[in-house]
Amino acid sequence: MPPIPVGAAGVPITLQTLAVALAAMVLGPWRGAAAVGLYLVVGLVGLPVFAGGAAGVAVLAKPSAGYLLSFPLAAIIIGLLSRRALRSRHRSWRYALLVLSGLAGSFLVVHPLGIVGMVANADLSWTAAALADMLYWPGDVIKNLAAGAIAASVHAAFPRLLPRHASRRAAAGA
Repeated sequence: MPPIPVGAAGVPITLQTLAVALAAMVLGPWRGAAAVGLYLVVGLVGLPVFAGGAAGVAVLAKPSAGYLLSFPLAAIIIGLLSRRALRSRHRSWRYALLVLSGLAGSFLVVHPLGIVGMVANADLSWTAAALADMLYWPGDVIKNLAAGAIAASVHAAFPRLLPRHASRRAAAGA
């Protein structure tokens, strides 16, 4: 899906945050962060994997740099919270907890660092950058709802997908 340009800052709407949340929810914190980190490395060395076919270290001078650089940390946070969500004894709560995990990563990591990137690279004030960032909130809520649903389905089909130590702790009720 091509990026959708939004606002004066020039940071497009993409499915990147869906992929970050899904990688973390399905793979866990460390493998999810590794997958997202590999995506960043591949793009930074020159393969056109970023929004609009962008590539190379020049993307770090764009307003979207803060969002991109936030992805590995967001994956760790989402993955850690998702691991806890998947340990829930109440299966009916797992979807909601996965969604909340994704939202926590989005609103505690991705959006604040995205604002920093817009301030640094788009010459926006903190207020203007925060207001510009709010354009992405509805889409991120929808993307986290989708990521939670997909991850819940994947873990229902493959309950041993997470590393063994996480499964053992879950079985022990930790």
